Amino acid sequence: MADTKKNMSVSTRPTDPEGTLTESSAGLLRELVAHLRQNRTQLREEWARRITRAELLTAMTEEEIFAEATAVYDNYVEALETGTFEALQAYSRRLSERIIPRGVETDEVVGIVLLLRDVLARSLFNKYQDNVEKLNRILDSYEPAANRIANTVAVGFVEERERIIRQQQEAIRELSTPVLQVRERLLILPIIGVIDPQRARQLTEQLLRAIRANRAKVVVIDVTGVAAMDSGVANHLVQTVEASRLLGATVIVTGLSPEIAQTLVTIGVDLSEMATVGDLQGGIEEAERLLADRAPPTPPIRGELPPETNR
Repeated sequence: MADTKKNMSVSTRPTDPEGTLTESSAGLLRELVAHLRQNRTQLREEWARRITRAELLTAMTEEEIFAEATAVYDNYVEALETGTFEALQAYSRRLSERIIPRGVETDEVVGIVLLLRDVLARSLFNKYQDNVEKLNRILDSYEPAANRIANTVAVGFVEERERIIRQQQEAIRELSTPVLQVRERLLILPIIGVIDPQRARQLTEQLLRAIRANRAKVVVIDVTGVAAMDSGVANHLVQTVEASRLLGATVIVTGLSPEIAQTLVTIGVDLSEMATVGDLQGGIEEAERLLADRAPPTPPIRGELPPETNR
């Protein structure tokens, strides 16, 4: 028994000095792939059972687990056979798109890939248990590819999860900074919650796009729901007001708290140059007055003289 363990620990490394597969190693991989294809039904069923017993992918039914296990198994074997991972990467992304919204976590995905590796390794031990030297050479050929496959699936899942999180964060930010059109040429931007630099930039972009799209002349930015902002974000607010002015819109800021007003003063903003009103209602009334002042005179009804002529 001791001699067997000693022999099994020997690594023959069937690669050339540059790390590429030798002809012998390629032949071993072909033999490995043939074994996995021949025992496909038994191995994938065993893998699906192991997934269920380990209580992984609990958000999915047994039928769904078996269907995904079949697809992953086939992509796994193809990657071993061809040495290319594009198909496996593409499938990993599609799988992630399906299962992430259902609450599947990263550790579950890593867990099922490691279970597959274990199922396949046990199958190899059973096949080559009487030829330990060949088993060692088979494992030397299999393990680097298996490690890369596991890494490919895990990275693909994590990248897709991060993409979805960024997408959700973007949607939340857009919902939290809606630009509302009250009436023609009048927009309101109510801001609630914490303003970080990223949200501040997004706020400015949304507002400027809305000003241009709606040909707005007055914008009311209400910051009643903002408890505080640092000097960087306060300075960004000032820049937003200036950028809006360049597009032809007057900005009225409402709901400034004493803390935010103090921050603006600290960074050197001359509040006399910024239109501010105590609350949103007052801001809307001021906006209506500005729009009325800018409204063109009503043309006289045909047949009537202008007011000056009547006098």
